[in-house]
Amino acid sequence: MTFRQKNRTAKAIKLGVLLSAALPVLALAQGTAVVPVQIIYPGETISSSQINQVDVTNPNLTGGYAKTKGEVIGMVSTRTLLPGRTIPLSGLREPHAIKRGANVRLTFSIGNMVISASGTPLTDASVGDVIRVRNIDSGLIVSGTVMADGTVQVMSK
Repeated sequence: MTFRQKNRTAKAIKLGVLLSAALPVLALAQGTAVVPVQIIYPGETISSSQINQVDVTNPNLTGGYAKTKGEVIGMVSTRTLLPGRTIPLSGLREPHAIKRGANVRLTFSIGNMVISASGTPLTDASVGDVIRVRNIDSGLIVSGTVMADGTVQVMSK
């Protein structure tokens, strides 16, 4: 091996060492993403054992995906999520607070007066959704907003 070849080899080794030291920094600069460790099917509530948070190394990967485990844990998948692939935020929804056909409490407020009755929701719904509910006593169908405590706040017309 000539002196020139040895010099080139030494420079290539130095460059390789410098690049390998810089790669972890470049990977961290891209941020993180959450990926499943197993197949998650539509309708499944996502738990921490089903996901992993990894460093993003692909500079072409743009937003719209979950970056932290907190964005995903407890959410329900609306599509099949594959292992090692990012989880799109559009593929997640809040769990239903009210299930179709269950008994719920209907409330209606006017000033200090509160009227309540039992009802049956006609659809599944999450907190904040406006749904239609059948009043069990009268049979009338009313619309209301799902509240965090599982009741439905009836709207006046």
